[in-house]
Amino acid sequence: MSKGYVYLVGAGPGDPKLITIKGSECIAKADVLVYDRLASRRLLTLARPDCELIYVGKSPDRHTLKQDEINQVLVDKGLEGKVVTRLKGGDPFVFGRGGEEAEALLNAGIQFEVVPGITSAIAVPAYAGIPVTHRDLTSSFAVITGHEDPTKNETSIHWDHLALSHGTLVFLMGMENLPLIAQKLMENGKKPTTPVGIIQWGTRPEQRTLVGQLDTIAEEVKKQEFTNPSIIIVGEVVSLREKLHWFEKKPLFGKRIVVTRARHQASALSQEIEALGGEAWEFPTIDIVPPTDNSHIIKALNNLGQFKWLIFTSVNGVEAFFEELKNQERDVRDLIGLEIVAIGPATQAAIEKRGLRAAYVPEEYRAEKIVEGLTGRVSAGQKVLLARAEEARDILPESLKAMGLEVWDVPVYKTVLGGANREELQRMLREKEIHVVTFTSSSTVRNFVELLEGEISLLKGVSLFSIGPITSGTARKLGLTIYKEANEYTIQGLVEALLEG
Repeated sequence: MSKGYVYLVGAGPGDPKLITIKGSECIAKADVLVYDRLASRRLLTLARPDCELIYVGKSPDRHTLKQDEINQVLVDKGLEGKVVTRLKGGDPFVFGRGGEEAEALLNAGIQFEVVPGITSAIAVPAYAGIPVTHRDLTSSFAVITGHEDPTKNETSIHWDHLALSHGTLVFLMGMENLPLIAQKLMENGKKPTTPVGIIQWGTRPEQRTLVGQLDTIAEEVKKQEFTNPSIIIVGEVVSLREKLHWFEKKPLFGKRIVVTRARHQASALSQEIEALGGEAWEFPTIDIVPPTDNSHIIKALNNLGQFKWLIFTSVNGVEAFFEELKNQERDVRDLIGLEIVAIGPATQAAIEKRGLRAAYVPEEYRAEKIVEGLTGRVSAGQKVLLARAEEARDILPESLKAMGLEVWDVPVYKTVLGGANREELQRMLREKEIHVVTFTSSSTVRNFVELLEGEISLLKGVSLFSIGPITSGTARKLGLTIYKEANEYTIQGLVEALLEG
């Protein structure tokens, strides 16, 4: 059997977007993904569906696997001929024990490659507004393990050199030894008033920062209950935090927000959330598929000349309609003479992408307002083609028929349960990792509730945001409480509601 290949990949400090392009490519090509506790679980979504996931997380007080056992996992999977990606928090060669893993692979004759990651020693202070170097303050920095006991007889740390240095000192994994680290530095000549920063869960929504001075920092950490994972940064650069901190200033900082839209549409909302400092988790509760029976849309396309009005109530409806138009070897020339109605600006934009213009867009983006707007514009007996979801509400076609119109209510797509990882969603809710859930349609609400498998209580303490009144009404019928509803029933309106909330 041919031997496999192992990538030792640095995942960065926590923010999943800080992984390198090469690192993300290694995850995507892996047969086996071996990951630790400090690698963001969002990165797991980059793996293939058939990728074997192996968790080997370690913390100061608990090891899932010992390092020798992790090494053996990499060797065993490599010998099976697998492409293995070892995903490590930070950089694999900065206190990541990547060197030991590389040696084990070398001894087994397995090819490997190191993909550097952004080390927390630099990135975490940066997210707290602390540069590790600054022209006016220091031109050097040192990264030191904080895991070594400073009182042991034979230390590899030169405390006298560190204490007398003007450079910035960054200690990783040192919270348990913080009192001894501070003591050792002061004993060797470091001023007791030297600024110190403690940054917990850096680059994540849980990030907390405490600034103090060397002689009192251990006491302050105890009062504020700071724990691992945290980094300790010592030096004058810490004084810059007060004016340079930027991450915590973002309006959605500290919020982990669930996006329930279909996967192909989720990115627009996710990008808005993350630009504002939130962390978006995509759990697509719906997927868009062809209608159960497409004979209705085919028949409508064969009779386009009979219709006066063509109404779209969603972007999905526009995309599905034009896809079927193309499948039937037709194009926009077949729509000559049709007046097109779009329910809102996003639907209007989807129409305009096809080189068409909407004759009418209601000021309020829901079906009832379409009916109001068409009053006085339509004549009894005119034919209307309503291209929409298979499971859409009856109010629009019934209201149009009441106006004397002949309505062809044609399903061009249907929504089904999306591919969200229900186990991961439920785990995050149980562990109180989710702060906000966003709903963009009634179907996202219904399917989200289905993913909870009846455990509505998991949403206790979670704020639910809705794109509009119809979606909110569905939520209430299912026993959910909407915290805030968008004033404008669009993605931008939903983002505005998040900012106000």
